[in-house]
Amino acid sequence: MSRRTGKRKEAAPTRAGAASCTVTVCRGCCCGTPKIPGVDHAAQFAALRRAVPDGAQVRVTGCLDSCERANVIVVQPSAAGRAAGGRPVWLGLVDDEDAARDIAAWIEAGGPGLADPPGVLGLYAFSPSRRVRAELPGG
Repeated sequence: MSRRTGKRKEAAPTRAGAASCTVTVCRGCCCGTPKIPGVDHAAQFAALRRAVPDGAQVRVTGCLDSCERANVIVVQPSAAGRAAGGRPVWLGLVDDEDAARDIAAWIEAGGPGLADPPGVLGLYAFSPSRRVRAELPGG
């Protein structure tokens, strides 16, 4: 309800995918660089982008300051997931080719707050420091 008019606000129309999950891929000082050998980082990112359902965003960010867990990916919940109690899930050491497929399947099922991650993704999950979490846009 608006304080000025006392009337209820109309919900803003949503576009397709506007309420979907966001996947943030670290590509800072360690993630996505030759410091993590044996991984085709460009191919990993392209596979992730192709694999996520329509409407989900995949974006790149600079260093997330969790270098000891490179490559780091953060899956942020949709609006519905956040309303259901979902919070961003940080995944580290994501160097496996199948991870993109698992992340995409989780998002397709609803993502954080709405669906449990596939079993193997639980092995990648970690909790960054409060300071690091606060620096992530939308985190």
